[in-house]
Amino acid sequence: MTFEELYRTMLKQAVEKGSVQADDLEASAGHLDCLLHPQDHPLVWPLNPCTCPKEETHCAAACLFDAIVRRDDGTLAVDPDRCSGCGACIQACQSGNLTASRDVLPALDAVKHAKGPVYALIAPAFLGQFSTVVTPGRLRSAFKLLGFTGMVEVALFADLLTLKEALEFDRNIHTETDFQLTSCCCPMWIGMIRKLYHELMPHVPGAVSPMIAAGRTVKKLHPDAVTIFVGPCIAKKAEAREADLAGAVDYVLTFQEMQDIFQAADIHPELLEESERDHSSRAGRIYARTGGVSEAVRTTVARLPPERPIQVRTRQADGVPACRAMIEDIRSGQHQANFFEGMGCTGGCVGGPKVLLDRETGRENVDRYGDEAEFSTPLDNPYVLKLLRLLGFDTVEEFLEQSDIFIRHF
Repeated sequence: MTFEELYRTMLKQAVEKGSVQADDLEASAGHLDCLLHPQDHPLVWPLNPCTCPKEETHCAAACLFDAIVRRDDGTLAVDPDRCSGCGACIQACQSGNLTASRDVLPALDAVKHAKGPVYALIAPAFLGQFSTVVTPGRLRSAFKLLGFTGMVEVALFADLLTLKEALEFDRNIHTETDFQLTSCCCPMWIGMIRKLYHELMPHVPGAVSPMIAAGRTVKKLHPDAVTIFVGPCIAKKAEAREADLAGAVDYVLTFQEMQDIFQAADIHPELLEESERDHSSRAGRIYARTGGVSEAVRTTVARLPPERPIQVRTRQADGVPACRAMIEDIRSGQHQANFFEGMGCTGGCVGGPKVLLDRETGRENVDRYGDEAEFSTPLDNPYVLKLLRLLGFDTVEEFLEQSDIFIRHF
């Protein structure tokens, strides 16, 4: 039985019987343990021992963080402390021996046995991923059929982080040489700065990502809740495991993993009834594509009173090489911008390694969904103010300085 056959068999058992009969399966003990206990393994799994000679270790050459290491016995392994979950090694492996972590089985088990509410936290890149006719309301109905209590659009929390970054910009950028690096979008971008360009960290405001903000908010309002993030990115699995962030999001599933579950459960979101509850503005919805964060912060800063003498001048980069080139320009002072946005994947989140449609179509869907938003910025969005008050924040100062659930201490 191949690894893929094992995965499909165990997933079908989990959906149809509510449990997995691992003892009945003829499979590698290592493969079984990876699928049953993914949290005990790195984010990238070698399907078989790899002994590629040094000149053929394309996976190691592709890794920005030197996470592919050679053991004493000559086999290659993934160092979980270095791995960011970007997936570059998987794409580079010419033998097809690497695969991404799959959290489906423990996530489904958590849904089945949860003592409290279970919420799907859906990434802003979701529109059109499962079908061109799958609306947010139909997708929410699909999650409920699986046993979820509901679906939360992470774009609402992108609104909150947009407001935070806009206020940080307004407070900190006063001269033509001041600049800010966004902190609330891509874990690859933040990982690159923290590990390779640490001297730039003072220019990164301490903010969590929208995913973490959503998970922490749900758990603050419902302490016994289970939170499962669904998005296009393997690196979000790494982010959820980081020591200072762990506990906000219990499981991270990719769009491909979620599609596997729908197929195994014979659920067709495009055929379901609407269950609409849209609360996000355009600013939060466009986070999923390159330039979205920059546009969101720029338009929000422009709305802050009084009119600023220094306006937001943005620059974006997507893909690791472009991000590194932009950072080198920042270090050398060869730039005209004061707000920098980096995305590890070409096109942004819509170009993530686990999307279900091409990035151009994904970008078009994101822009269309943004255009359909009732509100333009978080300053226009009454749900942002309502949520902040619900969380106990009555002033801007409290939101910026005392909002532990939104602040990250790098």
